[in-house]
Parts: sequence; C-alpha cells; structure tokens
Amino acid sequence: MFKTFLTATDRYIFRLVLMPMLGTLALAASLLILDKMLRLFEVVANEGGPIGVVFQMLANLLPEYMSLAIPLGLMLGILFAFRTLATTSELDVMRAVGLGYTRLLRVPYLITLALVVVNFMLVYFVQPVSRYDYQRLAFELSSGALGASIDVGEFNTIQDKTALRIEESEDNGRVLKGIFARVTDPDGDMLSISARSGRFLANADDMNTIILRLTDGTIIQDQANLNAPRVLSFSSYDLPIDLPEIEAFRDRGGDQREYILPQLLRIGWSERVDEATRNETMASLNFRLVEVVMMLLLPLLAVALAIPPKRSSSALGVFVSIVMVVAYHKINQYGEDVAALGLASPFLSLWLPFALFAALILWMYWRVAYVPGGQAIGWLERFAAIVAKKIVALFRLMRLTGRKELKRMAQDHT
Repeated sequence: MFKTFLTATDRYIFRLVLMPMLGTLALAASLLILDKMLRLFEVVANEGGPIGVVFQMLANLLPEYMSLAIPLGLMLGILFAFRTLATTSELDVMRAVGLGYTRLLRVPYLITLALVVVNFMLVYFVQPVSRYDYQRLAFELSSGALGASIDVGEFNTIQDKTALRIEESEDNGRVLKGIFARVTDPDGDMLSISARSGRFLANADDMNTIILRLTDGTIIQDQANLNAPRVLSFSSYDLPIDLPEIEAFRDRGGDQREYILPQLLRIGWSERVDEATRNETMASLNFRLVEVVMMLLLPLLAVALAIPPKRSSSALGVFVSIVMVVAYHKINQYGEDVAALGLASPFLSLWLPFALFAALILWMYWRVAYVPGGQAIGWLERFAAIVAKKIVALFRLMRLTGRKELKRMAQDHT
C-alpha cells in the first residue's frame, strides 16, 4: 500500500527536496545565530560572565529563529527540486505522462504537514519557554549570579562595605597579586589590608560568603576606641567577604511572548484584564497562528516561482521567493505591533494580509499549472532580461572605450 501511495517518482522528488531544504534550514539558522553570537560575546565579556552562558543563550534563541528558518528552508527545498526537474526537462516528461503539478506536490505537502506540526509545537510551547530562559540568563548575567569576575586594576565595591583592588591576576584568577582591601563596619571601624598575594576559597559553612586567603601583608586597624591606628603584619590571613544578595528573577509571563497558546487564549478572553493586555495577548496569539498557517501556501509559491521560461536558466524566481517570504514575515511583525497597540483588529492587521498573500499565491500557481505557457512572473523575467542586456552592453561599451583610451595614450607617448 505504501508503494502504491508513494511511487518511485514521489521518492525521487523527496530526495530532490530533502537536501536543499536541510541545507537552507541549516544556513538560515546559522546566519541568524552568528549575527547574535557576536553581540552576546561582547555583552558577556563586558559583564565578566562565563563564556559558556553565550551558548546557553543561543540555544534558547534557536526556537525563535527556527520559526523563520523552517518556512524558508521548506520553500527553497521545494523550489530547487522543481527547478531541477524543469531545467533538465524531466518535468515536461512527467507532465506528458499525465502527472500534473498537483499530483507532483503530494510528497512536498507531506513534508509541509510534518513541518507545520513542528512549527506549531515551537510557537505553542517551546518558544515561550525558551524565551523566558533567555531573559532569565540575561538577568543573572547582569546581576552577577553567573559569577562576574573582579576587575583587575580597579576598585571593586562589594556589599557597600568592602573595597577591593587587585593589581594582577594569573592562572585564570586562581593566583592574585598586589591586593588591597578596605572593610568598613556599620559603627565606623575600618580595616585596611594590603598583601603580596592571595586567592579565593569557597566557604563550606556559608554559601553566601567566600574566603579571600591573603599571604604576606599588613593590616591597619582604625577604631574609635583606639588612640592611634594599630598596625599588624601577617604571613597568612583569611578575609571573609559577603557575597551580594541577588534578586530572584520574575515568574514566566512578564512578556506576552512568554505565554503558551492556552494561556494567551485564557488571558485574551478574560473580562478581568485591561484592554491593553487583551490587545497585546490577542496580537501575539494571531501572529503565531498566521505564521504557521502560511506554511501551507509555500509549496504552491515554490512551484510557481521554480519554473523558468523556456530556453532560459534564469534564477530570478529564487530571489523573488526569498523576498516574498521575508517581506511577508516583516509585514506580520508590523501587523502584530499595530494590533498590540489597539490601532487595528488582529483580523485586519494580520489575517487580511494573509488573505491577500494567499490570493496572490493561488493566482501565481494557477498561471503556471493550468494556463498553457503561463508564467507567474513572466513580466518580471522579461524586464530582468532587458535590464541584464543593457548592463552587459554598458560594460562592453566601457571596455571598448577603455581600450581606445589606452591605445591613444600609448600613441601619445610614442
């Protein structure tokens, strides 16, 4: 039964779709992540946090980037597959034996339905949770919960009562040299300490306190009940340092993008929330749904833009497809912002552009599939061909003019 439903032609189309789709998916996700990675490395370096947190934050951003990379990879995978069939004349043979475009789209639509389920799970649960985890890591990084380092060569204030300065740090902070510390008590007593070297040690008795073990130094003790400061020398001294209290991060839900779909429905339909919250919630809900539903149109768009004109190898359709998908995604983002502000209904700002986009795609597919010799972007292909000829002619003219000028300069020198 499986062989009857999926013929050898279907399996052949599946292989043609799979590799370009996976390659485009990986490339799009990598480009989006690399752009963010550089900024995260800079932020983590400035905050003094561990480098590993960069990769944790990128992992939490990946589901959000995949919501754009999956549709783009799906569309380009189908487009390149049908473009290969068209340029090698295999598509003409398939159609000659009675296989229409709709029949050939059986496997692409099976792949599409599987990716629609994946994308729906992303926007349903994975994206909200991962976005919250990203915000939590960013908060812990800025608050020092991830272990911010002591700035070497600068005065560092700890708990508003300890000032610490370290001249040199070696062995990844395990060996400290040139240490000066000043500890002030609430009653005004002051303790000034200088030491040749030292190192931080964990305190097993109190996790909120660390021990700075100092070696070969001097202590100057200044108290109100002393007539003069007391000076002591030591070979080893343990200075307890209280770690700053770190505020607990908020619960998930501080941003509408952190709610899963059932929570958005419950908040959007509740009469106890204010209008601003309801607008933001319904805008986020409709944005996620329209982005998932739009994927069902991508196989039709891919086929409509994959077939170049006869006796042509133009790749204009590839460029147009990327522009259309990215532009539509940006229009949806703008529509979500408009709906969140209450300036328009989500049905007007999100579903109306979807209806227009769907009508355009259906018309383009109908032109290619059911109109003999029809082209979805035939006028654009002709315009691009004319522009290309003009550019080639201009370069030839510039080359010819340059040769004549060089020849004239050579004659003048002789």
